[in-house]
Order: sequence, then C-alpha cells, then structure tokens
Amino acid sequence: MGSGGIFDLAAKEQRLAQLDTEMAQPSFWEDNRRAQDVIRERTELSRLVTRMKELAGKAEDLTVMLELAEEATDGSLDTEIADSMAGLRKDLDEFELKIMLSGAHDNKAAVLSIHPGAGGTESQDWAQMLLRMYLRWCERVGMKAEVVDLLPGDEAGIKSATVEVSGEYAFGYLRGETGVHRLVRISPFDASRRRQTSFASVAVVPEVDDVEVSVKEDELRVDVFRASGPGGQGVNTADSAVRITHLPTGIVVSCQNERSQLRNRDTAMRILKARLYEIAEKKQREELAELTGQKKEIAFGSQIRSYTFHPYQLIKDHRTGHEVGNVDAVMDGDLDDLIKAYLLWARGREV
Repeated sequence: MGSGGIFDLAAKEQRLAQLDTEMAQPSFWEDNRRAQDVIRERTELSRLVTRMKELAGKAEDLTVMLELAEEATDGSLDTEIADSMAGLRKDLDEFELKIMLSGAHDNKAAVLSIHPGAGGTESQDWAQMLLRMYLRWCERVGMKAEVVDLLPGDEAGIKSATVEVSGEYAFGYLRGETGVHRLVRISPFDASRRRQTSFASVAVVPEVDDVEVSVKEDELRVDVFRASGPGGQGVNTADSAVRITHLPTGIVVSCQNERSQLRNRDTAMRILKARLYEIAEKKQREELAELTGQKKEIAFGSQIRSYTFHPYQLIKDHRTGHEVGNVDAVMDGDLDDLIKAYLLWARGREV
C-alpha cells in the first residue's frame, strides 16, 4: 500500500482523531448542520480506515506466502498465491473506486431524470433506451431503483422519466452521467432505413436532508390528478398523483407511482429539494469561478457521450476519451468501466 495520497492511512487516522476531539466538545451540537457533516465524515472515514487495515493485512499475508514459496521447490503454493494475488487486486480496485467517491454527497441517494431532445419519436425512443440502461445497471450492482414519474411518448419511447436510486454511494457513481447523450443508428422508424442522430439529456442530483434545503409552503403550488399508465387499479382510479410547482424558480416535479397521495407528495418534495439544492450549488460554483477568474468548461447541457450503432459499434465518453466496443453490454447496464474512467478523470482534475 502506498504511503501517501489517497492511501495515506496515517493521515486518515490523524483526521479521525481531530473529528473525535471536535465531537467531544460541549458546544458540538450548537451548530446542527456542522455537527451532521462531522458525523457523516467520521462515519465514512472510519469505514475507510477499517478497510485499509484489512487490505494491509491481506498484503502482509501474501508477502509471507511468497517468502514460503521461495523456500519451497515443488511449486505447491503457486495456485494459492495466484488466487490470493487476483483476489487482492480485485479488492484494491474496488477500494480505489470507493476512495474516489469522497465528494460531499457521494454517499447519498440520487435522483436521475431523463428528457429526450428534439426529434420526436426517435429521441423519445432513445430516452427509453437510456432509462432501461440505467435500470439494468442498478439491478446489476444491487442498487434500488424506483421510477417515480414516467410520461410515455406519443408513438414510442418516453417524454420524461424520473428515477430515485438508493444504495451505497448511489449519487457518487451516477453523478458523471449528467449531460447530453448522443445516439447514431439506423432508424427503426424510417422505412428508408436512413441513419439518424438522436439526443437525450440526463440530470443526476443528490437527495438532500431537510437541514440543507428549506422550502416555504407559500412558495408551492400543489396539484393532484389521476395517475396515467400502468400501475394497477388502485393507482388509476383515484387522484393520487401529485404535481408540485416551485413558484420562485418554476421547477415542476411530479410523482404518480404510489397509491397514496401523501406518499407521492413526500417523494415529489424530496425530488424538488434535491433540484433546488443543485441549483444553489451550481450558483455557488459559478460565483467562485468568476471570483477566481476560471472559465466554466462544462455546461450542464454539454454532450458527454456518443453511442454509435452504425456504421460501426462504439461508445465514447468525450470527457475521458474512454471507448467501449461492446455496445450491447453497455446498453444492458454494464457501465462500470465508463463510470470508473469518469471518476479517475474527475479526480485528476481536482488534484
């Protein structure tokens, strides 16, 4: 294990001691928001330190095994050593990924929204393909995904979708998906089978606590309506769906997946708070960039990834340069390499 950087165990233990000292102060709870931040940081840091010690122990065991193998001449330990090295490498790769998920909200649940670009049915179909891709990814990695709002397209696809994703580091893994996704393929809706380019935007924001976002009731307009689409008799026969409009910003959030109007309202409020928090954070980042003279390189709606199905098959992330040739696997939810490449790229920009 390295002695510095993200694997610096001594520095992390020192930081843990500092946090413990701060938490022991009589005035610790006077600033509730600060207290919650400290507790969260300590919990995450403690988990990292424990895992680092476990990995260090495995590395020491492997070192001992290699020393024994040097003394042995029959190769009896070769298979065991190979298995141990493969296991340790896998553990280190996973740990490296977790270390990169150190943002303030990386460990929170995420709200993922998809909207098709101009182009009618073509783009709406592409938006539905992206929705399936993310739902399959959630299934593969053990995340819980709940589609809380879905507006079907006129002929095919979807006009919009909102998904709540919960699980360990849900926002951290998905935050790099924000932006415009571009598809190039032979159109299945064109009798002449011409090549078509479609666009869809993806937005990912973290779910936030009540402490972080305050919304006044007089700033909201709440409408109830009958849920549409599949969902069973109970969903469709009562005005259980909820639409909340935040009047100062014009943000509109809908939820119709629950039979209970109250539950739909709670879900819609969580999503609204997440989007308001992201707007506030974005404003802060822009103000900081202006103060420091830094130009903002990536706009919210910038094109981040191309998915080419024809005339060749290739998926390319335009930020990282990472390319994947197995288009079918990615569309079936195998996003791990693309996500890891983004996290490595993002960390490199922070250093």
